[in-house]
Amino acid sequence: MARVPYLTKDDLAPEHKDLLDRDINLYKALIHSPGAFKAFRGLGVYIRHGSTLDPRLRELAILQVGWLARSPYEWSHHVKIGYDFGVTPDDIRALIADTDGKPNTLDPMAKLVVKGAREMTNNIRMSDETFSALQKALSAEHLNDLVITTAFYSAVVRILATLEIDVEDSYQKYLDEFPLPSK
Repeated sequence: MARVPYLTKDDLAPEHKDLLDRDINLYKALIHSPGAFKAFRGLGVYIRHGSTLDPRLRELAILQVGWLARSPYEWSHHVKIGYDFGVTPDDIRALIADTDGKPNTLDPMAKLVVKGAREMTNNIRMSDETFSALQKALSAEHLNDLVITTAFYSAVVRILATLEIDVEDSYQKYLDEFPLPSK
């Protein structure tokens, strides 16, 4: 159960009703602070719709953060969103295997992106070796977007955990398909 009540459009002042354009629990909790919510959502919208980083790679980086954080909400939402942007069930199984240091079928670029996201999540920063390899493979814009995406979702999983945001029933099937390991 969430630590703050989920608000609905009916709970909001008229000038904020349009902010709840997605009926998801994270938004319904964050809307308690409309200004912060607008800023938060703005970066999230840029990451998903404005960035020119390959969307499959972006989603793999986000999934890596969600997997490492053992975040049911983030993981379930981005398994679904990942499917929308070209991530396959085989990619997800390969990401899990890669995280565990096991052989997998991720292509070299995806492995490098996942490694960078894993290093940032576990160690706060990418290693010089990983950053240098990504710098050779991506434009400066795409590399910055990867770093910003990974950092943003590292913050998101902390918000989700602290506020104890519940996974909506419609996303439970993604947790059933790819269950998170116990903490």
